[in-house]
Amino acid sequence: MSAQAPLTPEEAARFAANAEAIIDNVAGFIQGKREVITLATTCLLAEGHLLLEDVPGVGKTSLARSIAATLGMSWHRIQFTPDLLPSDVTGVSIFHQGSGTFEFHPGPVFAHVVLADEINRASPRTQSALLEVMEERTVTVDGVTHQVPRPFIVLATQNPIEMDGTFPLPEAQLDRFLMSVSIGYPDLESEVQVLANSHGGLSVDELAPVGDADDVRRMVALARGVHVDHSVMEYVVRLVAATRTTPGVRLGASPRGSVGLLRAAQVAAAMAGRTYVSPVDVQRLAVPVLAHRLVLADVEADAGVRAQAIEQVVAGVPVG
Repeated sequence: MSAQAPLTPEEAARFAANAEAIIDNVAGFIQGKREVITLATTCLLAEGHLLLEDVPGVGKTSLARSIAATLGMSWHRIQFTPDLLPSDVTGVSIFHQGSGTFEFHPGPVFAHVVLADEINRASPRTQSALLEVMEERTVTVDGVTHQVPRPFIVLATQNPIEMDGTFPLPEAQLDRFLMSVSIGYPDLESEVQVLANSHGGLSVDELAPVGDADDVRRMVALARGVHVDHSVMEYVVRLVAATRTTPGVRLGASPRGSVGLLRAAQVAAAMAGRTYVSPVDVQRLAVPVLAHRLVLADVEADAGVRAQAIEQVVAGVPVG
């Protein structure tokens, strides 16, 4: 396969305008969370997956639905429970006696946008079924491989407070998510607007699409053409390597983290209308891309402590 052509200034300008239209459209429904929407859009265009660690009721489902509606893409929600089976996620082959053949019935993972709600409530076996699809973009049942739609993004949620009866994702599986973010509670003005929208009957179904799946695929390809200087690549590697020697960190980010950080930075550069990656792009994305990949010596440490560890790494590693 030939390499992606370098991104031109004209293409970068169109990319930035299209990304802004997507973010504006979603932000019209998800109030006061533009930064989270921007990161989710970056994740989609970098062909990654997003982990949302947050309490119930702050808009995780609305975020997934509004992204799908904004881009005219299909979406499914999977409620993870302890009795959920892998086949409930991926699908199953059913024997039809009349024809004497097996027919594959796709599971809910066959959508452009998949919301895996409370993923840590399912058994490790069921979690692994979803994570395999995330990595391979395929489902294999009875020796037959089925492609999921492209683009394809999983937004998985975890409740960081209620941990009883859950199966926390192991480090190797957390590493499959490009980013981890928290939506958080809205500010006063935004929450008032949420009430006004609800009172007025505003629904995510009323969002008018500003693009489609083909547009997303084109933007994904264009982002691959953003130039990355060798010095920026070295900076990314030094940042990630520094997470492995930071005091209080038992296990740092893997090379997958380096690849993910660079891919996300390419998208961020294109969203800013640039044809090249700046160290600032890398620094802005370091926390959402790397923090969830750390294993700290203090097992009681939360996401905030992991974020602080990454911020210390960014502050301590020189650009040049």
